Amino acid sequence: MADNSTQTRDNEPHAAAGCSRGRQRAVIKRHGLMTRVWHWVNLVCLVVLLMSGLQIFNAHPALYWGDDSSFDDPALQLTAMRDADGNPMGVTRIGSFSFNTTGVLGLSRRDGDMTQRGFPAWATLPGPQWLAMGRYWHFAAAWVFAPFLFVYLLYSLISTQRRRLIWPTAAQWRCLPKTIADHARLRFHHEADYNGLQKLTYVIVLFGLLPLMVFTGLTMSPTMNAAWPWLLDVFGGRQSARTIHFICAFGLVAFFLIHIVLVLISGVFNNLRSMITGGYKVDTDDTPPSEAKRHA
Repeated sequence: MADNSTQTRDNEPHAAAGCSRGRQRAVIKRHGLMTRVWHWVNLVCLVVLLMSGLQIFNAHPALYWGDDSSFDDPALQLTAMRDADGNPMGVTRIGSFSFNTTGVLGLSRRDGDMTQRGFPAWATLPGPQWLAMGRYWHFAAAWVFAPFLFVYLLYSLISTQRRRLIWPTAAQWRCLPKTIADHARLRFHHEADYNGLQKLTYVIVLFGLLPLMVFTGLTMSPTMNAAWPWLLDVFGGRQSARTIHFICAFGLVAFFLIHIVLVLISGVFNNLRSMITGGYKVDTDDTPPSEAKRHA
C-alpha cells in the first residue's frame, strides 16, 4: 500500500540507537480490524460510563475512605453554601481545603436557575437528574465494555505481534528521555511502530487504569460482595473502592484530553485514517514499503 506519489526525502541525519531516522513518506497498514473496532466501541462505552457515572455520583456527591460513609470527614465533597452576603455559592472540598467552584461544581445553572448539584446537567446522562435510568445506562455500557476489555487484554498477552506493538523495546526505553523531550517541543516522528512513550502510556492505561475501573466497580456491588468478598479486602472497603473508581475515571479523562490534543497537533487526518481504514502515513528510511508493512 505504498503511496509513492507522496514519498519525499530531507537531509535529516540518522540518530544513534534508533531514536529517530531520516524520513521518507509511505502509507502502511498500522491497525488491524480488531484494534479499530475495539477503539471505537471502547470510546462510546467510556463516554456513556463517564456521563452516567456522574449522574450516579450526583445522588451523593462526596467520597470517603474505608467501608462506611463518614459524613463529617469526606475526602472530597461537592456542595453548596451561602457566602457572607447570603448569596449561594458552589464549593468543592478536598480534605481540609475548600474552593469556590460556583457555576461548575456544587452549584450550576439548570433551566435558567442556579441549582445545587455535584456536576452540571450537561455532563450527565441520560438527563439532568435521573438516578435510576443513569444506573441502567451505566450497567448496560459496563457489560459491553468489560468483556471487550477482557478479550482485548487476553489477545494482547497471547499474541506475539500484539506484545511487540505495545511493550517498549530496550532501545525505546533508552530513547524515552529524548522521546519525552521531543513531545514537549511538539516534534513528532511518524513511524510504523509506536514510540516508547506511547507504548508505556498504553500499557499503564490498558493494564492499570481500565482493570482498576472494572474491579472497583464490581466491589461497589452488594451482589459481587457476596460472591467475591475478597474484593472488599483488596480495596479496603466499598467506600474506598468508590473513591479509587472516581480517581481512575478522571485519570482516564486526563488521558483522553492529552490523547485528543496530540492527535490534533500531530496530524489529525493521518491519525483518524489509521483508526478508520488502518492506513497510516509514516516516516521511513530506505526500507521498501513491503517491508514496512510487516511492522504494522
